[in-house]
Amino acid sequence: MDGTGNRSEDRLLDVVVEILGADGYDAVQLREVARRARVSLSTIYKRYATRDELILAALEAWMEDHRYSGVTPHARDAGTSLYEALMDLFRTIFEPWEQHPGMLTAYFRARSSPASGQKLLQRGLDVVVPAGLELLAGVDDDFIADLNAVVASVVYGLLGRFSTGEIVITEILPTLDRTVYWLTAGYEAKRSALPVHARDVR
Repeated sequence: MDGTGNRSEDRLLDVVVEILGADGYDAVQLREVARRARVSLSTIYKRYATRDELILAALEAWMEDHRYSGVTPHARDAGTSLYEALMDLFRTIFEPWEQHPGMLTAYFRARSSPASGQKLLQRGLDVVVPAGLELLAGVDDDFIADLNAVVASVVYGLLGRFSTGEIVITEILPTLDRTVYWLTAGYEAKRSALPVHARDVR
């Protein structure tokens, strides 16, 4: 795609993001998108077979810029607890949503869709898992599996509760914080109770 095509594509996705953030998923109508982006409907349909495909592309572009761009795999710093390291990662991922709650609502709707949900999930895993595993180096595999299962369920539940209006967006990170704190505190307490020869001291 040439420079003109790239600019047109960027403008198209920017318009969709603007509508998602301000008015919600259902407000994304292709005629309105075409009008604001100053492109024809046929141009949109050449690139995206359905409205949901266009919304998915806009969500992916927004998350790359706002959520995932700050995620860089690195080892846990000396003296940094497991809890502190993990929460630094989760804040990087979740704080952008506090500034853009409409995007979270749109993300959860797309994430719950059979058509786009798996793609969104996989992209998130591709970015977050390597960063998380770097921070969890030396941690028991069983604990990593348990941590993943619990945190994934808690996060999905929190996003769903926010999307239905049960909680406000600023309740998500504090609840996740307490979850991670108690999980890691229990793990570290168990490790500290082991005889020295049984501990992994890497």
